[in-house]
This record gives sequence, C-alpha cells and structure tokens, in this order.
Amino acid sequence: MIGEAAIADFAGELHRALREARTVPALRDRAALSIDDAYAVSLALLAKREAEGERVIGKKIGVTSKAVQDMLGVDRPDFGFLTDRMQVRGEPVRIAGRLIAPRAEAEIAFILKDDLIGPGVGDGDVLAATETVCACFEIVDSRIADWNIQIVDTIADNASCGVFVLGEKRVDPRELDLPNLRCEVFKNGRQLSEGFGSAVQGSPLTSVAWLANTLGAYGVPLKAGEIILSGSLVPLEPAAAGDEFVTKIDELGSAAIRFA
Repeated sequence: MIGEAAIADFAGELHRALREARTVPALRDRAALSIDDAYAVSLALLAKREAEGERVIGKKIGVTSKAVQDMLGVDRPDFGFLTDRMQVRGEPVRIAGRLIAPRAEAEIAFILKDDLIGPGVGDGDVLAATETVCACFEIVDSRIADWNIQIVDTIADNASCGVFVLGEKRVDPRELDLPNLRCEVFKNGRQLSEGFGSAVQGSPLTSVAWLANTLGAYGVPLKAGEIILSGSLVPLEPAAAGDEFVTKIDELGSAAIRFA
C-alpha cells in the first residue's frame, strides 16, 4: 500500500496531464500500487474534477474483451467514472488541447432506472434495473505515456476514459438478445471491424453486473439515471483529426463521432 501523500501526488500529476493533454510515466514503475491504491488515486483525481464543476453522470467498465486485453497488455477489466464534460452531443471533438492518443471503441450503453448495489448483482438484476440501452462510442485516451499501461495504471487514470457519445435510439433491453447483437464499425466510410455483444464477458449484462459488484465492494452504487458503458465490442482503433467513426448495432441503430 502506498501512503496518502503518494496518492495525492499521483492524482495531482494525472489531473495536470488531463488538463494539459500530455502524458506522464507509468505509475507502476514509480511505486508498488495495489488495485486499491489505484482506485484511491482515481477517486482523488475525480474529486479534483468535481471541484472544477464536473458532475458524475455514470460509470464505465473497460478492457472487457480478450481482443482489447491483448491489445493493451491488461489481464482484467478496469472501471471508472463518467462526467458531464466527457459527453459529446454531436459536435466534432477537437483533439489538440483535449486528447492525446485517442482510440475509438463501439459499445452498448445502459441507462438505469433503479440503483444497482453490489455485491451479489447478477444478469437478471441488471436487466430489471435498466430502463433502456443504446449504441455508443467511447473514446479512450491514456494519460500514461505510449499507452504503456497495466491494470493499476489504467484504473488510476479513470480507466483511460476520454469522451463518449450516445446514439439517439433507446430500446428496452428486455426485447433484445444482447449477446447476439451484431456491431459494425465504419471509419471514414469504410467498414473497419465487427463484433457481437458476447465479446464483453459473454454478455453486456454480465459486464455491468461485474461493474456493480466491483464498485459495490468499495461502497459505490450504480445509480438510477446513470449511464453505464459496458465495454468495447470490437478492437480499439486510433483516431486522428479529420476521422469520422460510425457504429451500427442490430436493433439499436447507430452512433457517430467526428474529430477535428
């Protein structure tokens, strides 16, 4: 375990890196962080953002699929918070001054109507607590240099979250076969990749249940009204100025994001 002073120092360093759109050396190379330490850093980082007026509107699980885990060299999911300033509502995302090395991933987002409080949350509980689901793009962006991350680095860095955008269509998940929903991703008009809901721990429901149980161990619920990102259905794809991404997910319609 690292001390409170080291937690505060790492949180301050990551906060400055976030605001200045720059990277820092991997945290694990400078201290023997546990997952609990990394989560404490992420909470201290979140507190700095809230002090600047940001508001938590959801949570996310990341690195859920084997393809993404292999790509990033991480062996388990990560978790973090979504704030109102992370949500994009159709406007192009300017990379310079905001993002560093963004990567796009297509996901299924859950909008909750009831709280989910772990431990003991199962797939059925997630389904019962969900109002609607929709297509989503999350743009991940690590403040750790060269995306050289392991699990403690990405948890401390708020699960490498950058920004996200939701599609317009909302669907009752009880009408869907979530594991078998097919997802296609297009980059600048050309098909890039495809995947299925089963890519995230066998089902997006299982993924959200894992998140509820993991955060529940820290006394943090998934709250009614929150947006929950359930993890990427496809491999991550680097994004640059001028790129446009579109995802189409069976029954859920589409989501799109542009970079400037």
